[in-house]
Amino acid sequence: MVWFLFILVVTVIGILGHNLPCVQSSPHRILVDTDVDTDDIIALLYLLKLNKSEFDLVGITLSANAWTNAGHGVNQVYDLLHMMGRDDISVGVGGEGGILDDGSILPDVGGYLPIIDQGVTTAGGCRYRQTIPKGRKGLLDMDSNYGFRKHFLPQGNRRYTPLQQPTAQKVIADKVLEGPISIFLMGSHTNLALFIMSNPHLKHNIQHIYVMGGSVRCANPNGFCGNLFTDFTSNPYAEFNIFADPFAAYQVFHSGIPMTLVPLDATNTIPTSKKFFETLEKNQRTYEAQYIFSSLKIIRDTWSPEVFYSSYCMWDSFMAGVAVSIMRNSGNNNNNNNGENDFAEMEYMNITIVTSNEPYGLPDSSNPFFEKQITPKFNLTLGGVHSGHVQSGLSDPICMQRRHKGNCKDGYTQETSGPDSVQVLVATRAKPNKKNYKSELDREFYVDILDVLNSPEETGRFNLSTQFPYYREELFIPDLSNAQFGKPVLFDMDMSAGDFLTLFYLLKVPVEIIDLKAVIVSPTGWANAATIDVVYDLLHMMGRDDIPVGVGEMLALNQSDPKSPSVGDCLYAKAIPQGCGGFLDSDTLYGLARDLPRSARRYIAENSVANGAPRNNDSPELGQSLALEVWQHLTKSVNEVTVLTNGPLTSLAKIISSDKNSTSFIKEVYIAGGHININESDRGNTFTVPSNAYAEFNMFLDPLAAKTVFESGLNITLIPLATQRNLSSFQMMLNSLNSTDKTPESLFVHRLLTRLHTLHQVHRSYKHVGMFLGEVLGALFLGGDHAVLKPKLRDEQVKVIAEGSDSKDGQILIDKQHGRQVQILESIDPRGCYESFASKLNDKKQSAVIGSFEEQRKKWTTSPNRTLRRKKRITPLSRTLRRKKWIT
Repeated sequence: MVWFLFILVVTVIGILGHNLPCVQSSPHRILVDTDVDTDDIIALLYLLKLNKSEFDLVGITLSANAWTNAGHGVNQVYDLLHMMGRDDISVGVGGEGGILDDGSILPDVGGYLPIIDQGVTTAGGCRYRQTIPKGRKGLLDMDSNYGFRKHFLPQGNRRYTPLQQPTAQKVIADKVLEGPISIFLMGSHTNLALFIMSNPHLKHNIQHIYVMGGSVRCANPNGFCGNLFTDFTSNPYAEFNIFADPFAAYQVFHSGIPMTLVPLDATNTIPTSKKFFETLEKNQRTYEAQYIFSSLKIIRDTWSPEVFYSSYCMWDSFMAGVAVSIMRNSGNNNNNNNGENDFAEMEYMNITIVTSNEPYGLPDSSNPFFEKQITPKFNLTLGGVHSGHVQSGLSDPICMQRRHKGNCKDGYTQETSGPDSVQVLVATRAKPNKKNYKSELDREFYVDILDVLNSPEETGRFNLSTQFPYYREELFIPDLSNAQFGKPVLFDMDMSAGDFLTLFYLLKVPVEIIDLKAVIVSPTGWANAATIDVVYDLLHMMGRDDIPVGVGEMLALNQSDPKSPSVGDCLYAKAIPQGCGGFLDSDTLYGLARDLPRSARRYIAENSVANGAPRNNDSPELGQSLALEVWQHLTKSVNEVTVLTNGPLTSLAKIISSDKNSTSFIKEVYIAGGHININESDRGNTFTVPSNAYAEFNMFLDPLAAKTVFESGLNITLIPLATQRNLSSFQMMLNSLNSTDKTPESLFVHRLLTRLHTLHQVHRSYKHVGMFLGEVLGALFLGGDHAVLKPKLRDEQVKVIAEGSDSKDGQILIDKQHGRQVQILESIDPRGCYESFASKLNDKKQSAVIGSFEEQRKKWTTSPNRTLRRKKRITPLSRTLRRKKWIT
């Protein structure tokens, strides 16, 4: 009887457990390398929802040379993990290492540049990345997730902090050293390739690599295999993830590590269909499902529904689903050679990655692996597959020799045979839904991802609005009805650290002296376009949500591609470091942007037909204003305006060329920038362009715009680099701010200056940051007491060089015969400047309405006084709120 019962129990367990997934004794460890595109976010949330005892996401590294900028991307990942209760997951981005001319890879290469262009710094060109739009439908929308990131995701304690942020290489090394791991690649292959090339002895711990990318078998009869929608005329074969760094992808594919590829061949068979979209809309039971739907909805509205439903595919999320299904079926031994899974049909193919174009071995200046190299870099073979012509950009003439179809194949995942091919398991198409008969969805993965995202297990804890019990958004509008207004000013900034110091100062000058009417941000300078949200937050802090903010042109004049104006070259922008002391720090305000209170205003991709969108979005009035729109509004509200520029002159040049009446409307222009060298030793500050010793960044970053402005006939006062250098002492500025009576804004500025000072002292990547201090001079000259500042001016005839050569462009020459007359601020008293700046910042008048995010957090976690709306709000002297708008 006992034996009978035993056999019965074993039989029942066997029957019941036959279809259950195999439970591992230890979970599959996963590291994701992502470029934080919206489809990557969907994939990350999918992975975070899986049972941690079966699939453990242990690390995330950022692919910083593709569809996101590092500073915005890393903080979005931190916020995403905070929402999901996974602050334990390591996140790595960037690094200041480089590659020497002999091919030696230094520690912690940041992956900001493709390997072929990586030198010893993080500054460099955009050979492949120029195919990605910088603005809408590109980096601006990815960095902000179309504006929903700031609106929806909660803010935790983790953030990017200079010199404390773990690098991508460190996180990969740490996780690989800890034990067997699978790596999911959702962006470029740069980070992993660098790791493999530097640590071949650790490859054995990488069990498998899963890749979303490439296009193998062309389904399109015209031969357009890839998805480089901005570059079909030069390269119709590549897919973005592989094209971002073809040589890196080649190294990964040829590493000997088992690999599964989910290319466009498969993802094209699983678009975000109308039925799936509508089903998701009805099933948003978790925060993660809500975030995904909101993101997809605005993409649909931005693209147009018809294009979206057929073309916005489940790229990375489908790869993640296929990968975990393969891993689930592999059991403890990770043995599933045929790639059995629930979601995709699989096939082995022989593949290689095209890194250069035939004929091979000929002299070609496009290929730095061989050009001017005594020994080819990485000991590559002259005449080998890496020694041909390498695509140099969108308009590479070698790539455009055939009509209607590009000639180059860089980044093509080519099916081939012979010694250069490797066997790869490839997904060919999505499997139809045959198991879930009750579902109207026609793909197996559609059903699975909806189930996973809406599962109550491993779900998000809260979003921003539910993170705090008394959360409310508010707009602060000052009551200036009785004010006597001073000079109306338009501030044009490129969002460098010095520009934020300047903006604080302008907001502290009494409105009777300076009436700040509008702010324009120029993304052609030291920060990327999505950093406009930091401007909104600063204005909110200071109680000036009434000041409009417009975003300018994304590319310098003459850098846009003629056929695809949203993309273009970076002849000048390449001078700005991508990493420390450059975009990474500017986009995060050196790690301090998240200490500012969060404004209800933000960039959002809402748009209208009037602005070129295919349809009106739900709330087009919330859409981000363009610089020209702000300008047009300004011309209707005042009779004249003074313009203060602290960055490249792109936006001002665009205004001049678009509005023929602008030069009569602009009373005067103050330009912080330019360098007039007196002798050979008097050099400019473009430290990353050694061939151009005498240019200054603001002129160099858009020399044609500078030339346009200087030749416009405007009344220009130039605050050149030599005068700005009088304000280069962090210690003196900090000492001036050390008052016993501090304001929230002076405390914030003190923290920012202290951080800059410390970084300047301890790391080579920050040796240049002192130059940002002098950018406040234009505002000081406009709003300060000249008796204290003691300015000295002189007239001069000057011209700007703009010839298309980065070794000359941006230089300002004195030309008595052909130059245009400007006033030059020749000198100013440094001590007076420090004291004037500090006295305004410490003044209690026109002070912050809400001092920090921490103050905001306390407000949102404390029950408001029931009589709040009946009481008069106590506000800083000379500032009352005409309207406090609650947005629930």
